[in-house]
Amino acid sequence: MAGRHLPEGHLSPDADFFDAGGSSVNAVELVAELEDELGMELDLDEVFADARPRSLARRWLQTTGATALPAPPLRTPLPPPTAPAIVLPRPHAAAPHTTARREDLDQILADLALADRLPFTGSPEPLPPRRILLTGATGFLGSHMLLDLLRHSDAQVYCLVRASDQAAAVTRLGEALRSYELPWSSEVRRRITVLPGDIRRPHLGLSDDLWHRLAHELDSVVGVAAAVDFLRGYPSLRSSNVLGALTLAELAATGRPKPLHHISSIAVFNEVGITSMGEEDPLAHVDRLIAGYDQTKWAAEVALRRARDHGLVVTALRPGGIGGHTKTGAYNPQDLSSGLISAFGRFRTVPAFRYLNAAPVDWVSRTAVGVICEPDAWGFDYNLTGVPNTLDDVVRDMALGGMHVRVQDWDEWRADALARLEADPVPELTFLARVLQSPTALKLCEATLKGPAATMDRTAALTEALGLAPAARYDARAQLRTFEKLAHDGLARLPHKDDQPYLWFSETTEGGVRPIGTAAPASPCATDLTLSIASMHQLVTERRVDARGELRCPAVHPDPLTVERGDVWIRPEEGIPQQHGLRHQLLCYRLQLRDADGGRWWLEGRKYARARRDLWRQTRALSIEIGRAGEVASLAGEVVVPADSYVRDQIDGIKVDPRLTSQEKRAAKLTWLAWFGLEMGRGLLGPFARAAADLLDLRRPQTSTEHNR
Repeated sequence: MAGRHLPEGHLSPDADFFDAGGSSVNAVELVAELEDELGMELDLDEVFADARPRSLARRWLQTTGATALPAPPLRTPLPPPTAPAIVLPRPHAAAPHTTARREDLDQILADLALADRLPFTGSPEPLPPRRILLTGATGFLGSHMLLDLLRHSDAQVYCLVRASDQAAAVTRLGEALRSYELPWSSEVRRRITVLPGDIRRPHLGLSDDLWHRLAHELDSVVGVAAAVDFLRGYPSLRSSNVLGALTLAELAATGRPKPLHHISSIAVFNEVGITSMGEEDPLAHVDRLIAGYDQTKWAAEVALRRARDHGLVVTALRPGGIGGHTKTGAYNPQDLSSGLISAFGRFRTVPAFRYLNAAPVDWVSRTAVGVICEPDAWGFDYNLTGVPNTLDDVVRDMALGGMHVRVQDWDEWRADALARLEADPVPELTFLARVLQSPTALKLCEATLKGPAATMDRTAALTEALGLAPAARYDARAQLRTFEKLAHDGLARLPHKDDQPYLWFSETTEGGVRPIGTAAPASPCATDLTLSIASMHQLVTERRVDARGELRCPAVHPDPLTVERGDVWIRPEEGIPQQHGLRHQLLCYRLQLRDADGGRWWLEGRKYARARRDLWRQTRALSIEIGRAGEVASLAGEVVVPADSYVRDQIDGIKVDPRLTSQEKRAAKLTWLAWFGLEMGRGLLGPFARAAADLLDLRRPQTSTEHNR
């Protein structure tokens, strides 16, 4: 029955459902079919824990007390039974484990013993690597590490890619790099050798000749490949995460001595109640690790520590949550930290936590490659967790981005998030919903959110010695591009102009307009506007301010006109003049108006900077045109912000979202004034700089415009 959901159409009794190509969605469908067709009610968590058919059958028999599996239903109808049908007892719902399962611990101990079978080896040459085997190059971190290895070393990189043949492997690698906005150029292809193989198979699925050739030619092995799934159990993940690591250790210890750089995880500390997570601190107690992923990362790292006793130089690199790229915004949709941050931004709620140990992928990748390329750094353990974020940090960062979140208790947040995902499903967050529904995975979340801050003293010293960028907090600025991509993909929701404004102030203008092309007396015209921004993100990305209010102009309508939509752009086109001359744009206003009779109008206004001494007036004078919707302008003129109201309204009168603290309000005002003041200063300086450049250009005769100056 399980074979219906697999690419090959069948599954042997001792083969893992997920290793054979099954997905989480397939597992849900399989559980439903087992209940519908065989009457076997299995808890989904049990399937994720150990997805081998023989193990599933054995656990079902133990739970129900049955002596045999139910027979599959016959395809021909049967006559009604003459005796009452036997109803199998309903299995109890799986209770969340508080300690690891006995059978998992037995398997872990057996796997650790495999490290004792590794060959003894000597010390590798302390030289930067020239031929590197890299696994996991199609993954999020691995793909970035591949590019960093090419950028910061002269090495030829051999990429092990799970595929049926060479062509399929090359195609898969190229698609992975492009999906993360990384280059797949001829230069990249020239410096890599793609090897179709499988980390789960003996000798990586390579031929004996190729295995032995690599053993004697390679001078470094980098293991990034891993099955990252917080629902599957240890038996389901061990072939990728534990046995695969031991196979790489075997390759590193065979033939030419070479170091093994193993991407571990901060999950090796994921014990509820652990007090410290330093690079030299003891790992968690394995019997208190509940999630299969945590257990496999622990087992792999401990097994490789045993390999050090055989002379193998092993470097353990432990990332925490891996955030999006600070420049491209590329992110890993299956990363738990990305899923949580997406939910924070989408639902505007945050669970109470102590620390989030997360760092952007570009910093993690560059630091890991720095270790790989520096022989003096080999053989140690490194935490690549960055600067931890506290709850206050996350709330403040999101507030500065215009996303004001409410802090909830963990259980309340989980129930609320699940209810929202059920009411409004988000396909990209399906994995997060399953994690929040899994008792086992919840233990992982609890350990992650309630754990201490990870420390990385050795990593900090190394980055300083190598001249690499020091770790910085994964703050609002670093997350900006990632949040934009998350919003584009429907995973998060950025602030909208209909949301509660982040900051706002009033602006009034007075002046007059007259029909275009006439010398008629000017008719009074005035505006009362409220200018606002939904977030600082809006300023940085759009350079736009929202406008609401009314226009009073008897030449248009005797009653005030309502601003239905208004936008104000700061230094549009970077202030470059639309035509050759010395008028540089400071601000551009575009308002959509409606009069009391339902008529539609538009207003467009511009503030210009000129190379003149009346700078104060230039920041207040607005040249405007007004016309009916769909028609050309019929009125034109100028309105000016009164000098006595400018400071009162636009500096002293700034208001900030009342949900912010007093300190955050002050920071918001200062940030706005500093940003806007800088833009106005640049705009006012532009005409003078251009005039000076033109006048100093002595290689051509003066134009008539310059002569008249």
